[in-house]
Amino acid sequence: MYSSKNFHTKKQHTQPKCTSKRLTEDQVRLLEASFKLERKLDTDRKFHLAQELGIPARQVAIWYQNKRARWKSQSLEMGYTTLQQKLDNALLENERLKQELAKVRQMLVDSTSSSTSYVCDEEGNSDLIIGEPSGCVLQNELYACLIGGHKGRV
Repeated sequence: MYSSKNFHTKKQHTQPKCTSKRLTEDQVRLLEASFKLERKLDTDRKFHLAQELGIPARQVAIWYQNKRARWKSQSLEMGYTTLQQKLDNALLENERLKQELAKVRQMLVDSTSSSTSYVCDEEGNSDLIIGEPSGCVLQNELYACLIGGHKGRV
């Protein structure tokens, strides 16, 4: 049978003693330099660094693990920032081109005579329906394609 002494004994919850201490600036500098050379830590290197730094090998391993996690987060954030900047630049360029296109269309509207009509086919090729001065052929074809909104060659 169970003795009453063992049955009523409460478990004591004790925290394990942490033997690792905070790293000095020199230790961190050496670990950072080592991390720049190689992001993965092999066993020999771990023990060599631990001995050189005077800390437990487990602390070196944990530092590396934490550093890789921080490095990955920073890399993802930098990648996101770079992509966001490229998107912003592309949107600005797109807006600038739209404004430039609007100006060109307005210039064509202003410079084209009202007696000339144009037709664009689905490939963006245009044909003149009514004649116009000989120097305006290219300008009128461009106008017809721009106004018609067709893409293709002029």
